[in-house]
Amino acid sequence: MGEGVDCVKEVRTVGADIVVVLAGAVDLHHTPQVHKALVGACEERPRQLVVNLTEVSYMDSSGIGTLVEVFRRVNAYKGGLALCGLNERVRSVFEITKLDKFFKIFATESEAMAE
Repeated sequence: MGEGVDCVKEVRTVGADIVVVLAGAVDLHHTPQVHKALVGACEERPRQLVVNLTEVSYMDSSGIGTLVEVFRRVNAYKGGLALCGLNERVRSVFEITKLDKFFKIFATESEAMAE
């Protein structure tokens, strides 16, 4: 099930910001690599950490938990965390859990970067 598939597609620095592009299913199987990439990005203390979810087809509670942990880490140093590109299925997970009110969510990466 998804063996060999890298969920972390790209990590890039844009000025004082870091963009992490995820793809595929962010589930229990893939969450460790997502966690490692996002926590690694937090350690750089970017002004804004943008998580691009445009290519994410599915996210379970382990993925959500990782994002909540990253939010706390970024908040601890007064940085920002923005999510972008959520498809209808992923967005519904955030809406059901009311986390759409907790996270800054943008339609596009450029909108998230402008925050």
